[in-house]
This record gives sequence, structure tokens and C-alpha cells, in this order.
Amino acid sequence: MVDKLKRYAVLILLMIGLMFLGFGCTGTSYNESPSLAEGTPAGESKDIFLKGSDTVLPLAQAEAEEFMNENPGKSVTVTGGGSGVGIAALIDGEVDIATASREMKKEEIEAARVNGINPVEHAVAYDGISVIVNPRNPVSELSFGQLRGIYNGSIKNWNEVGGEDRPIVAISRDSSSGTYEYFKEEVLHGDEFRPDALTQPASGGVMGEASQNPNAVGYIGVAYLDENVKALNLDEGNGSVAPSLENITSGTYPLSRPLYFYTNGEPSGLTKEFINFVMSEKGQNLVSEVGYFPIKQ
Repeated sequence: MVDKLKRYAVLILLMIGLMFLGFGCTGTSYNESPSLAEGTPAGESKDIFLKGSDTVLPLAQAEAEEFMNENPGKSVTVTGGGSGVGIAALIDGEVDIATASREMKKEEIEAARVNGINPVEHAVAYDGISVIVNPRNPVSELSFGQLRGIYNGSIKNWNEVGGEDRPIVAISRDSSSGTYEYFKEEVLHGDEFRPDALTQPASGGVMGEASQNPNAVGYIGVAYLDENVKALNLDEGNGSVAPSLENITSGTYPLSRPLYFYTNGEPSGLTKEFINFVMSEKGQNLVSEVGYFPIKQ
């Protein structure tokens, strides 16, 4: 009998000890430092993913960096690959924002809707496509007819457009690029690119080739321009026009275009917060700092 009472006493003491231990753990949790997610509604993501245009890439990276500086604990990841790559990722539901230097095609929108994706377009900046040559090239302007001839292969020598007797080396972006699509539509008007055109997967490659090869000509977004290349004035029939801020935002420069973010439906949560930042005064000032032109003048 005594042994049984002893066993009951030990059992009760163990239960009391476990209860105090539980209360102690609960009390400790109240003293822990707050989570980074504190204040974030349940289920709302603290990170978003952007993918697409190499033209939009430097802008998106600058916007993401400043946004994260102002919002610790929130993450915005940005990668390139081309407008087509980003749009394909949006269609497959793999990204929060597809960045693009062209509008989505009808067949891309249809493919998205088949997958339950509803693309919504957001114009975030203006860009101009600069036609570039090596600084040693004496040519300073081209008509649209000459530019078309250079890229469809009917013009093969610089002396045909007022330059020296040198073979033209045409540099192009690859077919996944929105800049490629835009240039083909606006300049070639249905022609195919010359078969000997050298393709580059990114604007940096076009820049590098033009800066080193005195015979080269290429096309890039204006944000990539530097002193290693020369931007040509273009004449669409109304006189020679430079790729300046005023000419691009007014539409006078013939290769002007908006740059886009695409989302699945109207943005919400962190996606909406980030786009609102890009469209804010600070975000649009960053557009100018990077080398593009604000959508909000």
C-alpha cells in the first residue's frame, strides 16, 4: 500500500513539473524578437519574381534594389533572358511579373488564358532603340530605307550609305528578344534579317561587338549607350532625328516604345506594392537615372 502511494506521489510530481515546463516555454515565446513577417496578412508573400526583357533588366534591378532598401524583409528577384522568355514564364504561372520591351502577341494572350492566366499590361517607362556603330565610323545618320537595306542584306558596304569602303557587319539580338521583334516589325516590314547577321543574346554583346569592330552596326536600348559606341540619327522621311529624351517621349524619334510589366490579373499584395513604387515619383526618377524615360511626365 505504501509503495503504491509513493508511486502515485511520484507520478503527480512529474505531471506538475511538466505543466510548469509548458508554462515556461509559453512565456519565453512572448519575449522573442518579432518576426520579419509581423504586420503581413496571413498568406501574403514576402517575395516576388520578375523575369524577361534584357532591355528592362537594368531598370527592374534598380527599382528592386531601392524598393528592398525601403522595405526590409521583402524580396524582389529580377532575371533577364528576353521578353519572350519572361512572357512564357508568366503563361506557365512561374513568375509574378513578366518584363517586356514589346506588347504580348495575340497567340501569347490566348495561350495564357488557356492556362488560367489573365495578362494585364502595365507601361512603366519609355525607351528608344538606338542604332549604334563604332566611334571611328564616319556615318552619323541613316534613313529608314538604308537601315532596312543594311539589315535585309541588300546594302552590304558602308560606301553605299556615305561611309568608307568597308563591308558592313550587321549585329542583331536573338529571336527571344522583344527588341528583335520590335526592330523587325518597325524597320524590316516583313523582310527577314540578312543570313550573315551576327546574333547576340543580350544588349551587352551588341555593345561589345560595335565598340571593337569598325565595320559593325547594331541596335540597343538607349540605357545601354556609353562613350564606346556612337548612336546614329535616324530619318523616317521627316528629317534626321536624334534619340534624345524630348524626341523619344514626344514620339518624334521613329524607334520609340513603351516598356512593360505584365501580371496575372490586377496586381495585389507585394506585386501591387512594387508596381506602385515603380510608378511613384521616386520610382520614375529612377527610370531617368537608369537612362530611360519616365512614363509619367
